Amino acid sequence: MDRNWRRAWGYIRDVYSCKIFSEKGGFMSKRILVDCDGVILNWEYAFRVWLEHHGHDPVVIDQGLFYKVADQYGLNDEKVIRLVKNFNESAAIGFLPPVRDAVQYIRKLHEKHDYVLHVITSVGEDENVGRLRTMNLHKLFGASAIEHVECLGMGDSKTQYLETFKGTDLPWIEDNIRNAVDGLNCGLSPLLFEHGYNMDYKNPSIPLVKNWKEIYKLLT
Repeated sequence: MDRNWRRAWGYIRDVYSCKIFSEKGGFMSKRILVDCDGVILNWEYAFRVWLEHHGHDPVVIDQGLFYKVADQYGLNDEKVIRLVKNFNESAAIGFLPPVRDAVQYIRKLHEKHDYVLHVITSVGEDENVGRLRTMNLHKLFGASAIEHVECLGMGDSKTQYLETFKGTDLPWIEDNIRNAVDGLNCGLSPLLFEHGYNMDYKNPSIPLVKNWKEIYKLLT
């Protein structure tokens, strides 16, 4: 059994051991599958501050148009991977700010409409990183709003994990085009969270959303 299926089995085990039941009884029916960085947490801003604190300045003015950090800072991919790993495994990963209006509308979705977030993030598999990420999310959005936090390896595909929800038509919110398409192919309902690097993508099956206010209106 490979590591992605072990994770999926762990989630299923948690469900059947009653760890992911609503207080009202039964399974949480209003689940939102959601990426973390760039969708609910502003990883890019925090990483940019951390990079510049460590002596790395951007080489382009409008960094938001570039998805890859290497393109923003003129660094090779190998160097960027090391820097991202160092940042993700630092204490800073537990104190990322929210994206745009995420706090206001995620709390409203949860408190008024019983939605919960099932977070799927490629932040890395280190246990301490996972704890810090979960702490960060609980602090911003409230522990009861976060159903589960699944931490995959850096750069890992999310496809196998998404397949555990195949055909459910659950909302899947991502800023990475490839991951959004993978969700669509798994029978989910993806929304692409707009940034400069994905705003020109056109796919009628994957609507582009600018903020959580728009997501709130679509789901309620």
